[in-house]
Amino acid sequence: MALINRISRLFKADFHAVLDQIEEPEALLKQAIRDMEDDLADTEQRIALCAHDQQALTVRKTELESAIADFDTQLDLCFESDKDDLAKTQIKKKLEAQRLLKRLSTKHAANEKYLDAQRTMLDENGSTLVSLRQKAELFAQRAPAYPGGDSEFDDIAWMAREMTVGDDEVEIAYLREKSIRSAS
Repeated sequence: MALINRISRLFKADFHAVLDQIEEPEALLKQAIRDMEDDLADTEQRIALCAHDQQALTVRKTELESAIADFDTQLDLCFESDKDDLAKTQIKKKLEAQRLLKRLSTKHAANEKYLDAQRTMLDENGSTLVSLRQKAELFAQRAPAYPGGDSEFDDIAWMAREMTVGDDEVEIAYLREKSIRSAS
């Protein structure tokens, strides 16, 4: 059993190594950027819908608060006129409105919390997208001069170009070292 596990692990490792060689980092980075842009668009759409719902909830809450105030005025009138049956009907309506207002207030608070979380996520994802775009620009600048170049070789060639020392630098360093040693 252990032998089979070891062989399967070996095949998995070889398969992953082949996949790593096939994958193109530039294409993967571009796809990651497209995915992030799509994700940001979806988040913006969810935020817009949630904000619209939040406005509708606010309007409905205001209407209910006004209706409850009207029920209080009507109740005062019912009690002044000794209309107990009408007063009980108004009390029932007032209680229903208060109950609905409580539910709407709870939903409004939950919606506000969700909206804040979505906005925070949008900001974080926006920062990540900017970072990915910067990496893509750097990657594009480091792209090989000729198509089909081996990326590992290009990295080494790029580093070699950066590490090349000119004759003038050698002369200046030689004179500096010579003066240090002659002073001692």
